[in-house]
Amino acid sequence: MNKKAPASRPASAKVAGEDGLNFAALVSAIQRIHEESHAAVSRVVNTTLTLRNWMIGYHIVVFELKGVDRAKYGERLLPALADELTRLNISRCDRRELFRYQRFYRTYPQFMETLLPPLSAGQKPAFFFQSVTGQSDDLAGSTIVETPSPQLALPGKKLRESLSFSHFVELIEIDDPLKRAFYEIECIRGNWSVRSLQRQIATLYFERSGLSKDKEKLAEMVHKGIEAAEPQLAIRDPYIFEFLGLRAKDAVAESDLEAALVDNLREFLLELGHGFCLEAQQKSIVIGKTRGFVDLVFYHCILKCHVLVELKVDDFKHEHLGQINTYVTWYRQHMMIEGDNPPVGLLLCTGKDQALVQYATASIDNRLFVSKYEVALPSRQALEKFLQTQRRELLGHE
Repeated sequence: MNKKAPASRPASAKVAGEDGLNFAALVSAIQRIHEESHAAVSRVVNTTLTLRNWMIGYHIVVFELKGVDRAKYGERLLPALADELTRLNISRCDRRELFRYQRFYRTYPQFMETLLPPLSAGQKPAFFFQSVTGQSDDLAGSTIVETPSPQLALPGKKLRESLSFSHFVELIEIDDPLKRAFYEIECIRGNWSVRSLQRQIATLYFERSGLSKDKEKLAEMVHKGIEAAEPQLAIRDPYIFEFLGLRAKDAVAESDLEAALVDNLREFLLELGHGFCLEAQQKSIVIGKTRGFVDLVFYHCILKCHVLVELKVDDFKHEHLGQINTYVTWYRQHMMIEGDNPPVGLLLCTGKDQALVQYATASIDNRLFVSKYEVALPSRQALEKFLQTQRRELLGHE
């Protein structure tokens, strides 16, 4: 009787006793297993989220073309759909995102091939989700934007498995199909993070490459200075953590010291008992194409206004003040209701044992209100003392 050859196992599957495994090797093996598993989970979540958003775009286009009651909604389709999906607590489906998904579907028609099952001879293609939608794939190319030539267009499977949806958010903003294909290829080739892709688009890498006499040398220089994407960064993608139902707080990369200071500051302000009501920690807001996180958001019942708190474990920089002012302005435009006073920003910076407290008013003209909040909110001296004490305690200094 022939014995079956043992199934091969990956290197990370070795167990104690194999190849004289010692303790250091055991630790290394477990670390490798963890990293491989983390990367695998990240890839699955990324591809699932990408297909989810592409499919939402597909359904919207189907409804616009063939919906029985589409005339009832007309141009109000996306706002009405966003309202209903928000009521159902379906994340990332506001009007702006729905438009983005619609454009995503139209820009990347080759994703259709990844959803088609293998065909037998003479079998007509059937859309993977036909049982759910009741639609066939005969409209796949009916509303597609211009795509690059077949020589440049990457297969849908390759794109889906190599890039996150946040990458596609940047890519679908590029109207020129040749330029978009260039960044797709370079992004995959260099394993670029989203931030790196944004930087290269902003610095006109495509245009510089076209003008360069030595394109390979330019590409080498660019890739050497690129921040590569890592599974840990990918899993913290804002789209992913909202898709998974995680808290925004869980997705913000911050130091242990900063996290502890923010937590203690939250309790400090609540214990003052002078009208502070906590609304959110690491409040996620989107301004244009940029996502920001406000460390703490309170509503002050006495002042009748929002109080936004930003803490920086760093010396004061002008961009810090610009950031908190931007948040205050956004809250003033989007979150104020009748009877509210303008929001207030509180910027706290701590570098070494120095502290700076800056109140941001975002061009509030009502000086009486400014004077009022300076009395109702903690004094600069009290906040500086708190920051210095907390920092020393957390760092183990006397």
